[in-house]
Amino acid sequence: MTELKLIGEYITLGQLLKAEGLVEDGVEAKERIRAGEAKVNGEVDVRRGRKLYPGDTILFDGTEIRVVR
Repeated sequence: MTELKLIGEYITLGQLLKAEGLVEDGVEAKERIRAGEAKVNGEVDVRRGRKLYPGDTILFDGTEIRVVR
């Protein structure tokens, strides 16, 4: 499991996927999230703007990421 350390209060799902290099750009993030490829805390989430906070876990394309402070 990879950890992403937050700088601000939260990060959006689309921003996290770009920051971790799992997508090339925002367009790809939007398409893949809408296709149901991202899970947040074990549940599919189709919102690119979903706010992620410390303790949230994201599963995308076989990669698991935990958001930490």
